Amino acid sequence: MSNLETQRTFALVGTGGCGKTSLAEMLLFDAQAISRMGAIEEGSTSLDYEPEEIRRRGSIQPACATYLWNKNRHFLLDIPGDGNFTGDMEYLLKGVDGVLFVIDAVDGVRPLTKKFWQVVRDDKLPAIIAINKMDRDRADFQMAFDSLTALGIKPVALQLPIRKGEEFTGYVDVLTGKAWYFGADGGVSEGEVPAELADDMTLLHDVTVENIAESDENLMEQYLEEGSLDSEALAAGLRAGVLKGELSPVLVCAALQDKGGRALLDAVQQLLPSPQERPAFTDAVGAEHTADPNAPLSAFVFKTLSDPFTGQLSILRILSGTIKGDATLKNMRSGENERLGSILYLNGKTQAQCKDEVGPGAIVAVAKLKNTRTGDTLCDEKAPFVLPQPTLPPQLITYALAPKEKGDEDKVYAAIQRLLDEDITLRLARDEENGDILLSGMGQLHIELSVEKAKRRFKVDIVLKTPKVPYRETVRGKCQVQGRHKKQSGGRGQFGDCWIEMEGLPRGAGYVFEDAIVGGVIPRQYIPAIDKGIQEAAARGFLAGCQVVDFRVKLYDGSYHTVDSSEMAFKVAGSLAFKKAMESLKPVLLEPIVLLTVSVPDESMGDVIGDLSSRRGKVLGSDSAGGVTEIKAHVPMSEVLRYAPDLRSMTAGQGFFTMEFAHYEEAPQPIVDKVIAEHKQGAE
Repeated sequence: MSNLETQRTFALVGTGGCGKTSLAEMLLFDAQAISRMGAIEEGSTSLDYEPEEIRRRGSIQPACATYLWNKNRHFLLDIPGDGNFTGDMEYLLKGVDGVLFVIDAVDGVRPLTKKFWQVVRDDKLPAIIAINKMDRDRADFQMAFDSLTALGIKPVALQLPIRKGEEFTGYVDVLTGKAWYFGADGGVSEGEVPAELADDMTLLHDVTVENIAESDENLMEQYLEEGSLDSEALAAGLRAGVLKGELSPVLVCAALQDKGGRALLDAVQQLLPSPQERPAFTDAVGAEHTADPNAPLSAFVFKTLSDPFTGQLSILRILSGTIKGDATLKNMRSGENERLGSILYLNGKTQAQCKDEVGPGAIVAVAKLKNTRTGDTLCDEKAPFVLPQPTLPPQLITYALAPKEKGDEDKVYAAIQRLLDEDITLRLARDEENGDILLSGMGQLHIELSVEKAKRRFKVDIVLKTPKVPYRETVRGKCQVQGRHKKQSGGRGQFGDCWIEMEGLPRGAGYVFEDAIVGGVIPRQYIPAIDKGIQEAAARGFLAGCQVVDFRVKLYDGSYHTVDSSEMAFKVAGSLAFKKAMESLKPVLLEPIVLLTVSVPDESMGDVIGDLSSRRGKVLGSDSAGGVTEIKAHVPMSEVLRYAPDLRSMTAGQGFFTMEFAHYEEAPQPIVDKVIAEHKQGAE
């Protein structure tokens, strides 16, 4: 088992396109875990290996790797940065003790950066910040560094980049004042501090030392008395400040050129916590599990991946105790025992068997567990422990799925069902109204790539249809009508007769049935049949085949035949009465309205608000902080079914949104006409 004091388990977090996977590639190469650096353009990186990732040149699922740095065991988790694929981020962060947070030197902090940072902060995870892409033409260290204040943090610059023209040639170590220049092999050699950086360097050094001193009372006293701090005090103060979450050290790198990787590996080793330094994991009743290798074993399944050779892989974080192959653990959700086969280390898609016992903080994989899924806790049955599952964000978009070949519906449903094991942010349902298979996810791209994956893996042909908007119908006013069903042509006839009063109710009141029959004019046993006939007719709709809601029916009179009356006859009478009432009550169409919360860069605010107005949206308000504006608006659902790509193009990929159902409103006439026409066309 590796030395827990020097072991590190961390995640790479940052928005899409900031270079996390390339940065991971650089770290693995510098630590000699891989023999050559792959490139995203060539589809040869070790952590993006799914065909869909290679095609779109971006991560769509998390990937794990492990390596040794100065003989110390590190575990790395690369988390995707596209909002379509980060719905389970809180599950993934349960697997790590710290974060390497990546910022793009060209764009700085984006709206989604703030959202991700908040998740990291809510989980109380210490973080180091890497400003990547310092080799780009428009890289701007000062802009990127200043933008960090929008995260509400105290960034501490540990490095100042040295650029010669457009080239990123080295960095100055802020605390020691030494300049380091990159060699051809990713290593560095000491050199002169460029004269033009001398003043910036002095200023940055003073601010950094002051920030470190401020994070600790004893250091502050020493600093005020002596006017400075020695290197040992600075190193100890910096580490303590990072672990408390008060300081966020900032380093620079250029992953594609293998520049700055070794300094990042050193920073991870020196500044991020060991498993023993992280707060204990607690269960729902407050019991704690610390990273004690001698404690009973417990592990949390934070992700499930599919492997073409070994089948399903459960990715575990060891919370306490030690694990080796062939252990038997209890799954606390299912109550069943699971026998673990080989314990595997993952490096992207390659797997290696763990030779030794593995202790707390380790990320390992186990194949073919029978009844274990993401979010489960596995533990020693003599010491039960359940890590509470984080809450998943709501799905933002729903599509209807259909098979290319009629009759293959069950095949399609089964294929998507298998994807749900590894992607807990997908939801699968059947529409009770029209039998559609509905797939909900975090965005259009999420749904499209999930369907692509299902087609490739399970050889089914699936067609994506824009889902039907759940319009509703309702009525205004009040009327009294008769529903009479009489069929008498030889043999036993059918007879049912009822009088109902029907009226509209306020929005959201639902359906109310009132039995006001006196004197047995309709026998008791037939009354539920009338109610059922009305409800079934209401589900079929009147105007456009949409369910009728928010109305009251009072059954007050009727008649029956001792021989010919039956439940069936009264059910038909009820539905006839309902149709008559709808004809005289002038039904209206209701459309669903969603609450849309959009976060965009300040400069895109005007475009986005204008666009929401063109979608019949009502802006409820906006809030601006740190260069990001949050807009809340009520918008008809039909207008934002495909909002994601439009928002992406308006904000150059920097905006994101959440959406939740708000209420129903009466639809305007042009929408009513369109929905009725579509219904007629469908019926024909």
